[in-house]
Amino acid sequence: MWGCGGRRRRRLGALLLLLLLGGLLLRRFNWSSLIPLQLWGRTLGLQAEDSEFRLEGMPFRIFGGSMHYFRVPKEYWRDRMVKMKTCGLNTLTTYVPWNLHEAATGKFDFSGNLDLEAFLTLAAEVGLWVILRPGPYICSEWELGGLPSWLLQDPDMQLRTTYKGFTEAVDTYFDHLMARVVPLQYKKGGPIIAVQVENEYGSYAKDPHYLTYVKMALLDRGIVELLMTSDNKDGLSSGYVEGALATVNFQKVDSSFLAYLDTVQQNKPKMVMEYWTGWFDSWGGPHNIFDADDMVNSVAEVLQTGASINLYMFHGGTNFGFMNGALDFDEYKPDVTSYDYDAVLTEAGDYTSKFFKLRQLFTKIIGQPLPLPPMITGKASYGAVLLPQYVSLWEVLPFIVEPVKSEFPLNMENLPVNDGNGQAYGYTLYETVISGGGQLHSRDNVRDRAQVFVNTVFVGFLDYNTAELSIPEGRGFRQLRLLVENCGRVNYGLMLNEQRKGLIGDVFLNKTPLRNFKIYSLEMKPGFMESLRGVAAWSTIPDYAVGPAFFRGNLQVQYLPQDTFLKLEGWEKGVVFVNGENLGRYWKIGPQETLYLPATWLQPGNNEIIVFEERTAGRIIQSVDMPYLGRTHYMD
Repeated sequence: MWGCGGRRRRRLGALLLLLLLGGLLLRRFNWSSLIPLQLWGRTLGLQAEDSEFRLEGMPFRIFGGSMHYFRVPKEYWRDRMVKMKTCGLNTLTTYVPWNLHEAATGKFDFSGNLDLEAFLTLAAEVGLWVILRPGPYICSEWELGGLPSWLLQDPDMQLRTTYKGFTEAVDTYFDHLMARVVPLQYKKGGPIIAVQVENEYGSYAKDPHYLTYVKMALLDRGIVELLMTSDNKDGLSSGYVEGALATVNFQKVDSSFLAYLDTVQQNKPKMVMEYWTGWFDSWGGPHNIFDADDMVNSVAEVLQTGASINLYMFHGGTNFGFMNGALDFDEYKPDVTSYDYDAVLTEAGDYTSKFFKLRQLFTKIIGQPLPLPPMITGKASYGAVLLPQYVSLWEVLPFIVEPVKSEFPLNMENLPVNDGNGQAYGYTLYETVISGGGQLHSRDNVRDRAQVFVNTVFVGFLDYNTAELSIPEGRGFRQLRLLVENCGRVNYGLMLNEQRKGLIGDVFLNKTPLRNFKIYSLEMKPGFMESLRGVAAWSTIPDYAVGPAFFRGNLQVQYLPQDTFLKLEGWEKGVVFVNGENLGRYWKIGPQETLYLPATWLQPGNNEIIVFEERTAGRIIQSVDMPYLGRTHYMD
């Protein structure tokens, strides 16, 4: 952590830099007429023909911020965009998650919170331009980098390459996606001024023809705006494609990063596509914090060079459901549910000191007063919520899930469920019969974490660090059960093709592979939860209740609902559902200790809470009015 004296010196330096920037740039960047609903006669679009951007022939700087529609309740989109505008930004950037829009092959969903067209149209109404980042791969600390898991049903699949099975799937997806976004391009009267070709491909770079394929897939479907690529410095040269503007990603300013762009492309505008305003968190680690003064100083340094910038993230939001990604560099680390990111706005959309410091900076640069920021929304503490009802997973299985019978273990993606699309997320239960005890060995075929039971008695865990367990001896035939959780597929790095989940190969008892399984897909989708509600086996919670089990109670809201945060002190690991909505995972190892519950998912009166707890259950859940994201670690 930095010393206080160093921070005072940085604040003084930042103030001097702000005054200098204000004097230099005051007259050049008054863009009051360069907003989507006031700019008419569009013919030229965003141009990058020399060292500065031009929009409709006028000098233009991109002051962007990232916000992902799929991480923020639709009812809050406008609020977050207006806050972006009042901070001084003129451009919104968003990824597009293929795995949500085509969760099942050939079935597309652009409704509700996935209504991309409504999101882009709203951005224009607020006065924001858009840089669209449609993938097909998006990284973003999102499950499999936004790629749908059904791609992995093909044992030979090569993601992010020109492998036929992959490009055919991308072509079908882009046919549907581009038909929706092409009419919203700048030259057609919409807010989209640029489109990104894939994402950070230089760090993957397994196929030299792939980026050209993606570029042509965009152009052939009617994309006419400026194309861009995005990479960190080390990936710039291999992530560049002719006909697109290369941009760079970083957090700590190094003049060589921007200068290196000149080695890839001569006499072009410089842009930081991802200036990382904070960082994401992993289970078992700290909550990462990036000092606000250091961040604003770095942004000011970038702007002093004349470059454009996009703040990643302006507003992070939440990895609702099972959508968190993971990293696997020597050690598998799944991301937490919160995507607060220590960003400019909090997970719940509230202001931080970063917002006001950036607003001060951009006010001086733009040279005119900014609109007043909206009032913050209230947060509620609804107190303790009792969960008096209980049902064991073992009791409900016969009523809500039809097992798949297989001689061999099947990985999640290749289970014959979901109309042939396999299982994407959640848990899978593998059940077989044994006649004795001994040593159970996973041979590293558990993805990612398995609870092991003999009948209903918990024996232990198998995961990346524990590959062997002792199974106690017993009389007669007994059921051996492995409840395997997909903790989140890797979203970045070279391991994307290795992200099949569940049991991906044989598990051995005394060196003999287990056979003849009953396999239960426990994806916990809305239909599953609806069936669970109607099960007759719910009973009053016993004095000592352990998982795997479901616990149910009601949160009472007397008046108009407000955002709140659920604290699961005394619970060990699991998932929380409120009125059928999956808030995401909790885990006592932290750092995250509260789950964000938006007011839009609540209603006056009773609100059903169901917790799936894997092991140790608490008695209550606390509804509090402030988040707690864990012990902090200041990033160097």
